[in-house]
This record gives sequence, C-alpha cells and structure tokens, in this order.
Amino acid sequence: MNVIAPLVRIPIGVIVERCKANSPWSEFTWRPTGVLGGFPDADPWTRLSGEEETVTFYAGVAEIELYRTETENYRDNLVSAAPSVWIALLSTAGDPPYRIAAVTADPAEAEALTEPGQGIVEAVPMPTSVRDTIASFISEHHVERTFEKRKRNRADPEALARRGPQYRSGDEQ
Repeated sequence: MNVIAPLVRIPIGVIVERCKANSPWSEFTWRPTGVLGGFPDADPWTRLSGEEETVTFYAGVAEIELYRTETENYRDNLVSAAPSVWIALLSTAGDPPYRIAAVTADPAEAEALTEPGQGIVEAVPMPTSVRDTIASFISEHHVERTFEKRKRNRADPEALARRGPQYRSGDEQ
C-alpha cells in the first residue's frame, strides 16, 4: 500500500468538555470544544476549569496534517462562514475516558470520520494561527484543476444484437 506523507503538520492542543447528563443511560456527556495553537505546556487530561456540572479538560496534543492533493477542501473550509477544525474522539472504556483519534481541517475527511459507532466528531472554531498556516499552504501548493465532462462513446447497435448459440470446449457442434 502506498502511503503519502503529509507535507505540513500543525501541532495543536485539544480542549474537551464534560457535562452532567440528563439521562438514565449515561452520567456525563463529552464533546470537543476547542483547539489551541502549538503544544501547550500541560499534561494530557489536565483539568482547566469548571464546576460540578461542567468541567473543561486539556485532552492532549494532536497534529493537523496537510496534503497537497486536498488544498481545494482546505480552501473551501477557509472561505466558509465559520472555518473549522474537526476533532474525533474514541472511547477507551477506561481512564481517561477518550483518546484523540484524529484532527483535521478537511471537511471531506471529517465527514468520513462520522461513520456510525466511530465515536464523537465535533467541529470547533479554527484558531487564527492555524488559519494563517493553512492559507499559506494553499497559496504555495494549490493547483487549479478544471472540470472536464467526459463524453460517452456512442452505443454499438451490433453489440446488442442476438448471437447464435455459444458452445463451450468439449461440446459437439
């Protein structure tokens, strides 16, 4: 299998919020709420703030990987009304309760992460430092591709014609 390495990796810190749930099946709900540019100087799952009902944690570090072939998706994200970073968390069934599975700025990749049963995926606002790095990457690597509609070959009416009986090898004719 041919795996292409990303050209740029943007380090970020992930912020997660735990809220008291109003459910008989779950005590808490978890969701990513933000990202920090760079590698923060804190241990993963450090409590940042909160009360008994809602607590915010620094979940750990991750990297946004940028690929030359996905510049159009990054550009679409940046020109949207609210440029976002998508964070995917997977349950660990232990302590800490979640691990960071992926972080991306590509909306198409984020959609692929939302397969049922795959965990929690949330869009959070993109920090200015990350937006500037992605914009610089796009200006350096984007190649505009024109859409060319393919033309179908005309149907061959003889290809659909009835044929005589077909014989297999060993059959008598």
